[in-house]
Amino acid sequence: MQTPAAIFIGAALLSAALQAAEPYREWSVYGGGPDSIRYSTLDQINRGNVARLEIAWTYDTGDAFQDSEMECNPIVVNGLLYATTPKLRLIALAAATGRLRWAFDPRQNERPFGKARNRGVTYWADGADQRIFLPASHWLYALDARTGAPIKSFGENGRVDLRQGLARPPEEMSISATSPGIVYKDLIVMGSIVSETLPASPGDIRAYDARTGKIRWTFHTIPHPGELGYDTWPKDAWKYIGGVNNWAGMSLDEKRGLVFVPTGSASFDFYGSNRKGDDLFANTLLALKAETGERVWHFQAVHHDLWDRDFPAPPNLVTVQHDGHPVDAVAQVTKSGHIFLFDRETGKPLFPIEQRPVPATEVEGEATAASQPLPLKPPPFARQIFNADIATNRTPEAHAAVLARLRQVRSAGQFVPPSLEGTVIFPGFDGGAEWGGAAFDPASGLLYVNANEMPWILRLVESPQGRKTTGRGLYNARCAGCHRQDRKGSPPEFPALTGIAARRTREQIAAIVHDGSGRMPAFAQLPPDAVSAIVAYLATGEDLAVAGMTPSPWPIEQKYRHDGYNKFLDPDGYPAVEPPWGTLNAIDLNKGEIAWKISFGEYPELAAKGLRHTGSENYGGPVVTAGGLLFIAATNHDRKFHAYDKATGELLWETTLPAAGNATPATYEVNGRQFVVVAAGGGKSGAPSGGSYVAFALPKS
Repeated sequence: MQTPAAIFIGAALLSAALQAAEPYREWSVYGGGPDSIRYSTLDQINRGNVARLEIAWTYDTGDAFQDSEMECNPIVVNGLLYATTPKLRLIALAAATGRLRWAFDPRQNERPFGKARNRGVTYWADGADQRIFLPASHWLYALDARTGAPIKSFGENGRVDLRQGLARPPEEMSISATSPGIVYKDLIVMGSIVSETLPASPGDIRAYDARTGKIRWTFHTIPHPGELGYDTWPKDAWKYIGGVNNWAGMSLDEKRGLVFVPTGSASFDFYGSNRKGDDLFANTLLALKAETGERVWHFQAVHHDLWDRDFPAPPNLVTVQHDGHPVDAVAQVTKSGHIFLFDRETGKPLFPIEQRPVPATEVEGEATAASQPLPLKPPPFARQIFNADIATNRTPEAHAAVLARLRQVRSAGQFVPPSLEGTVIFPGFDGGAEWGGAAFDPASGLLYVNANEMPWILRLVESPQGRKTTGRGLYNARCAGCHRQDRKGSPPEFPALTGIAARRTREQIAAIVHDGSGRMPAFAQLPPDAVSAIVAYLATGEDLAVAGMTPSPWPIEQKYRHDGYNKFLDPDGYPAVEPPWGTLNAIDLNKGEIAWKISFGEYPELAAKGLRHTGSENYGGPVVTAGGLLFIAATNHDRKFHAYDKATGELLWETTLPAAGNATPATYEVNGRQFVVVAAGGGKSGAPSGGSYVAFALPKS
């Protein structure tokens, strides 16, 4: 690992050039800028004074409810801070004081029956025409940035329906967007979130006219006949397979006119008997011409994904020193804890990537890929194999219980196929890296990424046989993959549905089935009688027949599904692996080496017993500044907001938030004063929910 002096030697000229041109002083785009490096040249807050930070203002949205979340990275334009609330309202605050200027409610004050996720909004302007684009449910809204009023000329009365234009009946599509689109000239390019089970909507990338809302181009992520990659799928897969979507957001090279799009896996995530082949462009980093949607290059990180190894965050557009000269590159973090680094124009890897043979499946009907690509540098920033050597030693009882369970499942590193006895996924379904992504410091070439180190167990079970046209049959086909056939769920992310009639009215249950909630997709394609039958089954156990429902003509129903999202925990509910359970990492992209690594987060109840620095699950990304600082909240259990020395990882300041800051901060300047703001939304892993934005600054004196 490098010393701080070695990391920053020779960076003075680059830093001077950056400050002379004064880029990265605003936070008007999700992630700080279209290149998604989450970097700011602001240095009023720095190593020498960060310990004096105090709360400058707090705005409580008043929208928190049980299990709600708030993951928004705010943007700041012309003195206004734009952010979303747990109920999906868009608010505009005076960035210097936190006072509300206006609010827009896409739900028209309807009571939310389930959580909604949004990670940010998009700003576009053409002279006096200034707009904020808000994705909410299956709608994309265009609002006047000064007043919050819908732009009536955009789409239909200020919004477009994301279900339209997918070459399938819109009423059958379950699609929304949780990450903001990205603007290129007069286009807004949008990804989507779709169901991870079947049936699922396709994940086409669409560019909309920022003025009219009309679709200007579409990239088919599941290729149509005659398109590149069509032969990596079964015939006509584009008509019935779903997923292959960009849910994590995108990055843009404005100068080159390239948009970089990371995609997710195909649906169903864990068993692919009806999508045999490599499944291009699933799990792929796409470089597209932003003007037309034409493919320039691509890299597929997982062939025929069976492990939910979506690319989890927008790639970072970086400039690195490689072979003695600067190279404009694109760095993509992964759930598995790897970083892929490519030449931005050509897609050529800057470090070797090895195609490694991987185990074949033993599950009937499945066909795994023979090999998978893994980068040789940088080294993984998360551990790769969970075995007895790193089983928890928190207590002798916990150690023994974990070893006993480990002997019952398969665990041999990356790309061990799903199995009927259970396969350990490590890092787990939530990473490694997650949607918070990474931050990059142009002065040093360091990439900063927080990681989870939680093993999960993936187990396939036979799908229930019998009629799919009753309430129970529909539940087993559509819902049991997450909430289990016994309806006990995988709390807290996938709640138990046993006894739901005591917690929700039938109307509320029906609304969640129809509209979706959190990671749960909407089942708007189901007719009212089908929704009523599911509700009746959940409320009373009564198994009503649904008249008029016909089986799908496509191979949607499959022999196997998974038995839920199961973390591998010890008997007391703590991770089965020895700490650290969460880390913060600095990776030197110039050399392909890890510069430093620290544990990240704590469990307060364990810390009180003397078990400190365990790390914890963390969601939300970092921000790095020219003041020598790395700001990050993210940690689930301790609700801390931290400032680290970006050169060494030394903790310089921290404070406790009203709720966990599961969001990426933003930093900006108003009237010569630098602020750092973060959403305190909580709601993950059973943590209390909140609804406040908290901004920090140095004392005015």
